[in-house]
Amino acid sequence: MKFVILVAFIGILGALAAAGFFMLRKGRSSDRRSPSMARALAVRVGLSVALFLVILLSWKLGWIQPTGLPVKS
Repeated sequence: MKFVILVAFIGILGALAAAGFFMLRKGRSSDRRSPSMARALAVRVGLSVALFLVILLSWKLGWIQPTGLPVKS
């Protein structure tokens, strides 16, 4: 499970870096911007949502357990 989360984080950071690269590469020209930056940001959002859903599903199925502070009642 740790490997899946690590790969997802690397993918999210890679998509963010790609969007920044496309923004800097096409940002100064007067031509229409290519949709590459928007596509990279959409991939980043999709990966983030998918990671959240995988973590939530893993918790519901009991594959991972929360290790935060205990709740005192």
